[in-house]
Amino acid sequence: MEILIVESQSDLGALWQRHLERQGMEVACVTTQEGAISWLSIHSADIIILDLFLKDGTALAVADYANYKQPKARIIFVTNTSFFSDGSIFAHCANASAFVPSGTPPEDLAALVEHCGSRVG
Repeated sequence: MEILIVESQSDLGALWQRHLERQGMEVACVTTQEGAISWLSIHSADIIILDLFLKDGTALAVADYANYKQPKARIIFVTNTSFFSDGSIFAHCANASAFVPSGTPPEDLAALVEHCGSRVG
């Protein structure tokens, strides 16, 4: 399974990346909208773990590009805010599969990736 992590906090992204790689997944990690779009223009992703509030760029632009370029890719949004906590992110992004706090334990995030990835196709 190919995973792209788009997380502004590089330490957090690296933590998730190491955990997912230990689960046997192929994982790339970028920190910006530009990095994500560049990666998606060349590679294929099954799952995108996407920080809802990127420091450099916007998550919704990444989600829109992914929906256009790779419509089968599923997005797991992560955030450290209560914005969209009402679930409205699912109305804004057709490819959204989950919405979880940034503090979700890596093993729980890996289980969610595995679950969402089993539905790709």
